Amino acid sequence: MKANRCSRRKILNPCSLEMHNYQIDTYIGCEHFCHYCYGLNDAETDWQKEILIYEDIIEQLAQEMNSLEPQSIYIGMNSDPYQPFEKIFKQTRKVLELFVKRGFPVCILTKSGLVTRDIDLITKLPDSSVGFSIAFQDERTRQLFEKNAPSNKERLEALVKLKSSGIKTYALICPVMPFITDIESVIELVAPYSDTIWVYKLHMESENDKNWLNVKSILDRHFPELTEQYQKIAFSKNHPYWKGIRHKLEEIKSKKCLNLKIEL
Repeated sequence: MKANRCSRRKILNPCSLEMHNYQIDTYIGCEHFCHYCYGLNDAETDWQKEILIYEDIIEQLAQEMNSLEPQSIYIGMNSDPYQPFEKIFKQTRKVLELFVKRGFPVCILTKSGLVTRDIDLITKLPDSSVGFSIAFQDERTRQLFEKNAPSNKERLEALVKLKSSGIKTYALICPVMPFITDIESVIELVAPYSDTIWVYKLHMESENDKNWLNVKSILDRHFPELTEQYQKIAFSKNHPYWKGIRHKLEEIKSKKCLNLKIEL
């Protein structure tokens, strides 16, 4: 695996998420290489071999932020800000140091316990939050779809540390893999340490996209009885499967009084 400088491009980009106008990816590409990731469809490089980094992320980002009033910035939309290269290049930590100087809170999404290294900075940013995405309830299944990503155990331990440090925490159950993700089990895993739990379904755009071809290959090898159903469910926004899952989640939300955001 190697890291190379990327071509000149904006760092601060519009964000479509609720309560966030802007988002940042501190790396271009992701070493975790989760097979279902939508980012693979537009990847500039082979993420199994090369990740791109900015020439001078702080100097450029500081200029881009000059006209902005302090506001929450989302970090982790298209790549994990705490992937392994962060230990070497510290691009994410540098961004957080800049945000401390400028008074900009953050909302971070990661799969890595490395984020706990930066608790000292995150606690200086009021109203910031950190979340972890978790899609599978057991390690064997998880490794089929995201073998390069940190274990659930590492993610949960990090959530505990963050929450005990007074930082707002959330979990992203994403993507819900039909007939594979046991949503109730995953909710039980994250609920004690998450102020909010978001649930997003598996959704694919095209049968020619790399992430769908990856998922289909895994299904063909390990869950061949599911492949045909997945082709119907993953490409449909209104498939009856999702209606059933929504109903089940509404029951769980009501019964357990959880701050559960159902985005299915």
